Amino acid sequence: MIEARGQGGQVQFDGQHVTITRRGFLARATVGKGEKRFHISQISSVQWKPAGPFVNGFIAFSAAGGNERRSKFGSQTSSAAQDENSVLFMRGKQQAAFEELRAAVEAAIAAHHGRGPAAPAPAASTADELAKLAALRDQGVISDTEFQQQKQRLLGQ
Repeated sequence: MIEARGQGGQVQFDGQHVTITRRGFLARATVGKGEKRFHISQISSVQWKPAGPFVNGFIAFSAAGGNERRSKFGSQTSSAAQDENSVLFMRGKQQAAFEELRAAVEAAIAAHHGRGPAAPAPAASTADELAKLAALRDQGVISDTEFQQQKQRLLGQ
């Protein structure tokens, strides 16, 4: 479980779900208290703005089919503060925690959509290999002697 605490909210990622939780006065004054949860399949993108020396950064999650509005020039962070799918953070420890969270969520999105690191093909079982050899023997591709030799090799005899 990865958790990052920001200004007016925290984000948790368990490998399958992103949960944004808001508590306290700042949450009530901006977006409202409560919890919002996304399954990784619902997230179409992750918007990121690093914190600067005088301005907070933010992470924002876009859901497929969501109704997003574009920020005006110079007001991207203040718009994110009003967005229920965003959490603001400051430089330092908060930003580092959100960078880790962002990397994990983006990797999970890529893996979910088949763009992640290729998983090794599962090894065929001994029974599967024997069935393939038997089919080749029955089709006349290999002889019965070759079938017996390969069978003994597979069975470790």
